Amino acid sequence: MIHTVAVLGLGAMGLPIATNLARSFTVRGYDPDPGRSRLAAEAGVSPAGSAREAADGADAVLLAVRNRPQLETALDGPDGVAGVLAAGAAVILTSTVGREAALAADRSLTERGLVLIDAPVSGGPARAGEGDLLVAVGARDADYKAVEPVLEQMAGTLVRVGDEPGKGQAFKTVNQLLCGAHIAAAAEALALAEKLDLDLEQSLEALMSGAASSFMLGDRGPRMLEALAGGEPEVRSRLDIFVKDMGIVADTAGALNLPHPVAGAARQSYLLGLAAGDGERDDSTVVRTISPSAPGREG
Repeated sequence: MIHTVAVLGLGAMGLPIATNLARSFTVRGYDPDPGRSRLAAEAGVSPAGSAREAADGADAVLLAVRNRPQLETALDGPDGVAGVLAAGAAVILTSTVGREAALAADRSLTERGLVLIDAPVSGGPARAGEGDLLVAVGARDADYKAVEPVLEQMAGTLVRVGDEPGKGQAFKTVNQLLCGAHIAAAAEALALAEKLDLDLEQSLEALMSGAASSFMLGDRGPRMLEALAGGEPEVRSRLDIFVKDMGIVADTAGALNLPHPVAGAARQSYLLGLAAGDGERDDSTVVRTISPSAPGREG
């Protein structure tokens, strides 16, 4: 039985995941940003002073980190948690880090008598807070059953895509190819509508009512209009995350000798945004790589 879950990383996804889990479990959270820990405390999550403090005695540790280096640091760095977890404890990896990173982590944890649950998530912060994420899991039978209550609390759609770690990351790579391409396509479409002097709000509403609609158009579209108007959209998903994710897509497809022209073109849009200094901005600002005359990039 899982009673206590440590959530490491209280960013845009980690905090709402922790808040949702706190409805059913004892949750301890840690983030190097004290401000995020304060928000977690206000939401019913017990803040810890370090990752090890959060993980010590926990039945499961959920990682909501940004990339492979952060994953490796969380497990084996100076404040790494692998050394304080009891035998049989589960590490639930919700981040997009790529198949090879998950396999390496699985080997390392298995040698210590620990368990990796490869469970990347998709759906965004709002759905994370509601327990309505898509959770794609690669895990061995007994390990999956042990953490299933936690996964069910997180998920609106829970899909076991394989019986070993690495399969979750493989599925998430496919997912991110589509997400990245959809955001870039939405940016091109709205930039074109702007240049054609169409009413952008009306155009977005009309597009969402027909066959051209998509989740990404509906979610990012309003923030793209804000960016085109010179505003600074709220950061819900950083642009540099898609630089990382589309890099994983490119590396994976390249290793398989699989052409990926659409993903490759979308990746260039994010790289252009990164080069323009928009890496820490919301990924909706990728629209400004298509319409660089739009105001709002200063600073």
